Amino acid sequence: MHRILVIGSGGREHALAWRLARDPSVERVLVAPGNDGIAGAATCIPADERDAPAIAAIARRERVTLVVVGPEGPLAAGLANALRAEGIAVFGPDRAAAALETSKWAAKQIMTEAGIPTARGRAAGTVAEAIAALDAFPAPWVVKADGLAAGKVVLVSSVRAEAEAFIRACLEHGRFGVAGGRVVIEEHLAGEEASVMAVTDGERFALLPPARDYKRARDGDHGANTGGMGAYAPSEAVTQALEDEVARAIVAPTLAAMRRRGTPFRGTLYAGLMLTAAGAKVIEFNVRFGDPETEAVMPLVEGAFADLLAGAAAGRLDPGAVARGRGAAVSVAIVAEGYPESPGGGGVIVGLEALAADEDLAVFHAGTARENGRWVVRGGRAAHIVARGATREAARRRAYQAIASLGGSGWRVRGDIAVPAAGPGAGGASRGGAAAATATGGGSWR
Repeated sequence: MHRILVIGSGGREHALAWRLARDPSVERVLVAPGNDGIAGAATCIPADERDAPAIAAIARRERVTLVVVGPEGPLAAGLANALRAEGIAVFGPDRAAAALETSKWAAKQIMTEAGIPTARGRAAGTVAEAIAALDAFPAPWVVKADGLAAGKVVLVSSVRAEAEAFIRACLEHGRFGVAGGRVVIEEHLAGEEASVMAVTDGERFALLPPARDYKRARDGDHGANTGGMGAYAPSEAVTQALEDEVARAIVAPTLAAMRRRGTPFRGTLYAGLMLTAAGAKVIEFNVRFGDPETEAVMPLVEGAFADLLAGAAAGRLDPGAVARGRGAAVSVAIVAEGYPESPGGGGVIVGLEALAADEDLAVFHAGTARENGRWVVRGGRAAHIVARGATREAARRRAYQAIASLGGSGWRVRGDIAVPAAGPGAGGASRGGAAAATATGGGSWR
């Protein structure tokens, strides 16, 4: 039997803990540090997610058989290295392999080496170099800070002055700290985005249902980039033929390149794709489960998910451990009213307990806290409302019906998650007023 410790405190970790707890082979799921909402579905243990000695001590004390690392930060800090050195099984790449996400330029070099289809790019460490590099690319310009900054380090603009201002903010004014000490300028790719996540032991891999996420803050893909306003799965744009091509031309050669470098990759290889007229091209790699894609994908994963992750961690992945469920799932993020520019909290969400009792819904908590019998927004993305249906449209309608039943104040959603490109949006929603409620914060699909 598995005893699993999930590292992290967001909606992704709630979804992972919820799904793992459904496996018959799982005896117990713990989350460190977790949050008040996750505590309704798993045992939460206060801990700094980057404190390797503390995490190792928890794993030994609780007789944990597998540690699943959710966020990229602990992986970049070497948590997987430290746990493996202690003889603790861990799902997630070592620090060196995590460079696929911690440095966009390092990832670009690996992609070039492996022949992975991706956008042309240049790196620059000074303002003069970066501004000169803009001349090599037509508008719109794509400028990225090289390192990690919670998914908010990219500018896409057709205004040259905006691109130059972003470059100066990174390289002169330290807007993103160390993460912005180098910038990468890339050609702009046009098409539809898709996310494909591969669970791998470094050689063998299993692809999870492809997803589509929404990064912009406002309806119609307007506004600033965020950590993600919602997602749906599966993405119909990723046909079986295209998925086979992604496996053959992107995932397999990337894993082979990592092995050649002496940094084999074990964990989740997330490929953020642009489906262009010339085929799928990689926008970015992540080295963990995507957020918010995981919230939409987990309800569609059937079979022994815990065995899949444990096999990957042990170097003997069984791709047949899981299967794909029928239908579709749509996840919509409830965020603080001013997110992402002003992610502070203070809002109240009323009615989550009724949603958690619905067979076709799940509530995955992120930036919420339980105070005085109410769910309060503590910043950024507060919670994810996830609905499953026979079709994407059915799941979308159910998700927004659920959101319409909520009350409170100080929060909003995008209204067009999972709306077909040619169709009208549902309209963004904000909530005013105040009310109190008692909520369980747990998932559903019991």
